[in-house]
Amino acid sequence: MEAPVKEVRIERIFNAPRGLVFKCFTDENLLAQWWGPKGFTNPVCDLDLRPNGKIRIDMTGPDGTVYPMTGMFRVIDPPEHLLFSTAAFGDGNGNYKLEDSNTITFEEDNGQTILQLHADVTKAEPETYEALAGMEEGWKESFDRLADLIQKIQ
Repeated sequence: MEAPVKEVRIERIFNAPRGLVFKCFTDENLLAQWWGPKGFTNPVCDLDLRPNGKIRIDMTGPDGTVYPMTGMFRVIDPPEHLLFSTAAFGDGNGNYKLEDSNTITFEEDNGQTILQLHADVTKAEPETYEALAGMEEGWKESFDRLADLIQKIQ
């Protein structure tokens, strides 16, 4: 069986300058407040914001299940571009069942930000297919939470 999702592309306009939107992706305290679908929290959110810097986020679902994720920044070009990889569903020995590469661009447009996400799934084992099926919706819910956070900040 083939993975249900191989890539996700989303464009979203935020009513905020791109510097602020970019900061919400690169400040671990802000990122922890919006990352993940509705109802999720991020008690662990550690970012080493430099090329080859590590990412670690432990998302906790509404039922208390913890979903650890790791990753690495590849490109950091403030406030225009981020490229980072992520890996999830690990076995504790550095082997992951789901991996992807995420490219995010931030374009300034009259005080608003046009954000474009391109997530490429690079590895997906059958045990991850249910999570993959909800990947696009999860990103959209995350961006809804980001929009709410931006509104509170401004």
